[in-house]
Amino acid sequence: MSCKIDYQPTPDLLKDRIILVTGAGDGIGRAAALTYAQHGATVILLGRTIAKLERVYDEIEAAGGPQPAIFPLNFEGATLKDFHEMAQTLDSEFGHLDGILHNAGMLGRITPFEQYNPELWNQVMQVNINGPIWMTQALLPLLQQSEDASVIFTSSSVGRKGRAYWGAYAVSKCATEGFMEVLADEVDNQQNLRINTLNPGATRTQMRRSAFPGEDPATLRTPEEIMPTYLWLMGPDSCGVSGQKWDAQPPR
Repeated sequence: MSCKIDYQPTPDLLKDRIILVTGAGDGIGRAAALTYAQHGATVILLGRTIAKLERVYDEIEAAGGPQPAIFPLNFEGATLKDFHEMAQTLDSEFGHLDGILHNAGMLGRITPFEQYNPELWNQVMQVNINGPIWMTQALLPLLQQSEDASVIFTSSSVGRKGRAYWGAYAVSKCATEGFMEVLADEVDNQQNLRINTLNPGATRTQMRRSAFPGEDPATLRTPEEIMPTYLWLMGPDSCGVSGQKWDAQPPR
């Protein structure tokens, strides 16, 4: 679907909403957490590096946003028990959840499949698809307690059309697209819950630098510049929009 790069949100678009952002320590996750807080959300910062999460926490506080929460978690080693304990903690702290941005991701290696390391393959699949799936299952009851909940799974152009050498990353994003369609269809009768994917596109992040080391980062949009679509999908203006594949910026 086309992007909402020109979307103009109201300042209080996400007021009183509880939103979980994974991979919130840097890059797009950090930008989304700061942006959601700027528009009134209480943001739960999830990531594997506590120091990075604390810096984002301090940035939100310094900007006058609602007090965020920190939830350290590494998808690579997370278990079903961890996800259910997370659900219990968030239930006791907040009672419901109004949104999840599944942003955490692992690139793996850009290499021919015949040379792909099986252990690395499993790590990428765990971080990019298995972890987010089982976390979502554990948190569904909290999402269903919301009057208007949005779940955004981060996709990629290689999840829409596979590309040579992108290995586990591309496969994990293809699986993300498929899972979104399955879950969106299952909750289609639940008007208070919508599920979509969002492809950020070519954005100035560390992952992009790793994938395209010869690219000039100055030619890319910053994470902050693609936030309008992230706001639109998370906020009430996209109510009723579910099962769709969105882009955060026009294709290059």
